[in-house]
Amino acid sequence: MPAPRYLIVGAGFSGAVLARELATRLGARVTVLEARDHVAGNCHTERDAATGVMVHRHGPHIFNTDNARVWRYVQEFGVFRPYVNRVKAQTSRGVFTLPINLHTINQFFGRTFNPAEARAFLTTLGDPTIGEARNFEEQALKTIGRELYETFFHGYTLKQWGCDPRALPASILQRLPVRFNYDDTYYARQYQGIPEEGYTALVARLLAHPAIELRLGADYRRGRDDAGFEHVFFTGPLDAFFDFTAGRLGYRTVTFERIDAVGDYQGNAVINYPEASVPWTRIHEHKHFTPWERHERTVAFREYSQETAPGDLPYYPKRLAPDKALLARYRALAEATPGVTFLGRLATYRYMDMETVIGEALTLADTIAETHPRGVAPPCFPNREAP
Repeated sequence: MPAPRYLIVGAGFSGAVLARELATRLGARVTVLEARDHVAGNCHTERDAATGVMVHRHGPHIFNTDNARVWRYVQEFGVFRPYVNRVKAQTSRGVFTLPINLHTINQFFGRTFNPAEARAFLTTLGDPTIGEARNFEEQALKTIGRELYETFFHGYTLKQWGCDPRALPASILQRLPVRFNYDDTYYARQYQGIPEEGYTALVARLLAHPAIELRLGADYRRGRDDAGFEHVFFTGPLDAFFDFTAGRLGYRTVTFERIDAVGDYQGNAVINYPEASVPWTRIHEHKHFTPWERHERTVAFREYSQETAPGDLPYYPKRLAPDKALLARYRALAEATPGVTFLGRLATYRYMDMETVIGEALTLADTIAETHPRGVAPPCFPNREAP
């Protein structure tokens, strides 16, 4: 059987992992098209020319997972240094730890609760009239009460999502834990770290295989670029693949305002600003993501969230009711399009961490490696999650 030829659109983690696995497992010849001038997508990292600091150009990315297979896999392509993210929130009442933990509760209310006392106290704050929460705000009022909600979540949510919290699903808040101990780590995952040389170097190593051809600055056009390939794997925006014929899916994008300073600007990698009166959502200071390095100067960025306009980079899928209805239409179009698989954050219109993206790409590669000898085509969507 001749080696298959595959086209992968996008050189982020989805495309790079799949390209590597198809080349190594099947001996496939893989062409990867990337519209930008670098690999790694929104995980792109590079040395800042003015400070020498490794900067996460599209916002902080801390690798965290409980998936041992994914953790072993990424370490094949880069040295990971231990790194634990600890986020603070600056408010008019002081600076607090997030996610809310026992220290946050004691500091906020001026108490000295033990875990059981704090848990019992929090139940007195929740709104007992709310049964099953119908939205983000109701979930917050039910579980943590109005004072904590309005201090830490209401304003931040307005800025981050650009809509009333009552328009967002309760599941968003359900992902944010309340801890009744002094654990101040942001991610409760077994494996956490940051690649010593940055994410872009890691992805470049994934793609460094003689059977993989990488083309940077190459926009994909359906019908023009896919001729001669056995199958296309698309990792870009799902609506863009269909030229937005049914409309644009809702995303939030982010912009950054640079801050240069000497020494240490804020003393922590990430500080959130949850109050609506502050226009930015958070400030991240990138030298703190590499505590094993030393730099005399520092660089930080104020982060702002806004609606995604044509030409903007899509970051966070909104997935409001109109978006889900539109998503169902695009998924139907995708299912009716032979020879194409849609994978990754943008192509499936889901919020996904790096570890989830990598895990799904590995699982898809498992499926292809098992079924390709029998002539079975790859699935349209590797994850069958309903809209």
